[in-house]
Amino acid sequence: MIEKNKENEEMSEVEEKNYVKTGEKPLSCSQSKEKDLKKITANKSFICTQCGMSLTSKYSLDVHMRVHTGEKPFTCDQCGKSFSQSSHLKDHMIIHTGEKLYKCSHCDKRFSQSGHLKTHMRIHTGEKPYTCDQCGKSFTIKAHLTGHMRVHTGEKPFTCNQCGKIFTQSSHLKIHLKIHTREKLYTCDQCGKMFLRASDLKQHMNVHTEEKPHSCYLCGKSFLCLQSLNVHQKMHTVMREYMCFECEKTFTSANCLKRHEMIHSGEKPYKCSHCDKRFNQSSSLKRHERIHTGEKPYPCTECGKCFNNSSALHRHTKNIHRSSDLMLPSHQM
Repeated sequence: MIEKNKENEEMSEVEEKNYVKTGEKPLSCSQSKEKDLKKITANKSFICTQCGMSLTSKYSLDVHMRVHTGEKPFTCDQCGKSFSQSSHLKDHMIIHTGEKLYKCSHCDKRFSQSGHLKTHMRIHTGEKPYTCDQCGKSFTIKAHLTGHMRVHTGEKPFTCNQCGKIFTQSSHLKIHLKIHTREKLYTCDQCGKMFLRASDLKQHMNVHTEEKPHSCYLCGKSFLCLQSLNVHQKMHTVMREYMCFECEKTFTSANCLKRHEMIHSGEKPYKCSHCDKRFNQSSSLKRHERIHTGEKPYPCTECGKCFNNSSALHRHTKNIHRSSDLMLPSHQM
């Protein structure tokens, strides 16, 4: 019994020394339980009832819920724009102050937000973290990938409220809208012709300089614009096995050759049911019959005037509306 008491005294001395050395206070039973509860709460997940997202605190959950409710309690006193988080408002305020704290280490460009600098840095590093899982093409920002994916899906979410034409990108719609507003920004100093885009003006200038920068690598023929070169090069890639013995012109199919040979033979198997006129092609007959029926299936999107053939519509838009300068290239629609 004496030895046991001695051992207890020695343990008390050790605990007392430790208490003096560390400054810790021994916890009571109730304090220990409270500490354990805080640990449990820290590990607890807060689940969003709307989307199932798991968050680590009630505050984070409250902030997240604003995504669903649309609540934006933080308002800019300069322009009235509202935000769901105070940090977003803080970033926005830099627009009004003009402050640009983030400088690129590769060039002198500065940015108001760190995220903008990070995106800009990819120009120097060549980093393209967003990759299309359909074709493997990579992009520097997610928005560009999103726009690119519409090439595969065929989605065209941007609609012109004037004529109903749809586009894959908002920038293409923006350019198109200038057709309706008659807005033209770029003027040729040689002839005064006006264009919606700087790239169109640059291409037009080749007419005055007679420069033909686009050359065919197969035959060397040069063209003013890339589109003309692309059309030309298809002549080299497509097999033209069918040749006319009268004029030695070649064709890609027997049907094309047969239609062509009617020019030489004078054969006109397609007769108009309204008059005695005959044609060597069914398409020519169909176009002619619109004179009798009054059908005009080609409307002008500018003024609503209708025409019985596409060539007449094209001449009208070119001469009256000059829309040839305003139309987007087909690959951008």
